[in-house]
Amino acid sequence: MIKILFICHGNICRSPMAEFIFKDMVQRRGLADCFYIASAATSTEEIWNGVGNPVYPPAREELAKHGISCEGKRAVQVTKADYDRYDYLICMDTHNLRNLSRIIGADKEGKVSLLLDYAKRKGQSIADPWYTGNFGVTYADVVEGCEGLLAYLQQLS
Repeated sequence: MIKILFICHGNICRSPMAEFIFKDMVQRRGLADCFYIASAATSTEEIWNGVGNPVYPPAREELAKHGISCEGKRAVQVTKADYDRYDYLICMDTHNLRNLSRIIGADKEGKVSLLLDYAKRKGQSIADPWYTGNFGVTYADVVEGCEGLLAYLQQLS
């Protein structure tokens, strides 16, 4: 089983979008049993008294437009132990990479990457729709990255 953790700043927009888009992709291809997929934040900004906020409504609505539910998802923070728990820790932007390295330390096994690295857009970030307001563009970028990731993983098997 391949274990993937998608990571962004607050775990209420981009990383849950990636989590549920990728879950939908593998489900539609009959590959869901081959994966464990989750998402997390590098910050605690969306977590209050140990309880994470739900997916931001415009992100949830964008997923719903495409028939994807993220019901029940709440923000959680990535932990140092997640490095050993997951095979791939996939960040949405370069700030997430920097903040993740502060949490997990050195990436000794080469598990950390940007999502768009798999879409042949190496080093490029997915814009945070919290600031841009453009959830459609973020959705399209996440789909592109997830499709590239799935193609990459299928090549390995």
